[in-house]
Amino acid sequence: MTVPFLDLQASYFEIQDEIESAVLSSLRSGRYIGGPEVEMFEQEFASFVEADHCVSVANGLAAIHLALKALDIGPGDEVIVPSNTFIATWLAVSEVGAVPVPVEPNVDSCNIDPDRIDAAITSRTKAIIPVHLYGQPADLAPILAVARRHGVPVIEDAAQAQGARYHGQPVGAHGDIVAWSFYPGKNLGAAGDAGAVTTNRADLADRIAVLRNYGSRERYVNEVQGYNSRLDPVQASILRVKLRHLRKWNERRARIAGRYSAEITNATITLPHIITGAESAWHLYCIRHPRRDELRRRLAENGVETLVHYPIPPHLQNAYAGMRHARGTFPIAEAMADTLLSLPIGPAMRDDQVDQVIAALAAE
Repeated sequence: MTVPFLDLQASYFEIQDEIESAVLSSLRSGRYIGGPEVEMFEQEFASFVEADHCVSVANGLAAIHLALKALDIGPGDEVIVPSNTFIATWLAVSEVGAVPVPVEPNVDSCNIDPDRIDAAITSRTKAIIPVHLYGQPADLAPILAVARRHGVPVIEDAAQAQGARYHGQPVGAHGDIVAWSFYPGKNLGAAGDAGAVTTNRADLADRIAVLRNYGSRERYVNEVQGYNSRLDPVQASILRVKLRHLRKWNERRARIAGRYSAEITNATITLPHIITGAESAWHLYCIRHPRRDELRRRLAENGVETLVHYPIPPHLQNAYAGMRHARGTFPIAEAMADTLLSLPIGPAMRDDQVDQVIAALAAE
């Protein structure tokens, strides 16, 4: 038996009738840009994360980019980012002309280390972007405390954290502004690219709503130089259906993660660490192993599909060669890139598939 890393087709079949009915209704509406379907998703997602406002956009990268633009961050500014993250976090900063300033992660949690942020702040720092990586909430309380002390906003990259909670509240209810991705493989995924921004600040929500629509709130009247970054109603209809199932699906993920954490006993494997007061959405279940690539090959031989998130940290990508960050500059991120391995996890995963993963690891 082959255990897929993530079976999106099985999740679709589980709610096939609901999705197809919603899509058909959207297609028959004659509204293909904006409209009630999009507005209702924005209201429902804002309620889900306990935020006052949700503005949907085209994708997760656009969400971070527009959040930065709404805060007037641009050339000459610096933005603190994790050294261990998907490159989109950095790319959004570069898109507005600002400079990404990497900060190393906490060795245990893999998320940005709050204790290292203070030393990275300069007079040019205009924002901090913590990432809730793998669905595990970053330690927001000390991050927000540092940000408030220096008078800079916090933009949370929650692309992988739909349904995660921090100290009893959903991720999305803490910082100044939160960026989301609804890429198909996310816990809440569309049937294509999609994203959103949530915030409790009406002024930021209004600015992003204008920026996403060519800089316009009235047709053919352009207040600023904006972008075309809109969620379409068909994707909104799919997301509305899936949002109703998200808690149940996240509970399934949590049960699988619980089994992994309890039953993987191999001493050479480092299991995920969740900080006190946090509840992971378990978008990914990432283990660490000193011979990660060898382990991955053996798991594949036993029918277990795995992925590496992420094999090359942003500072070593050719895209950022101009910043001249030599290998060894951010050793914690580099070590994680060499040792992290993502095990299969998803709401459609069966118990016998979980058994197979655990057995394959026990034989390692």
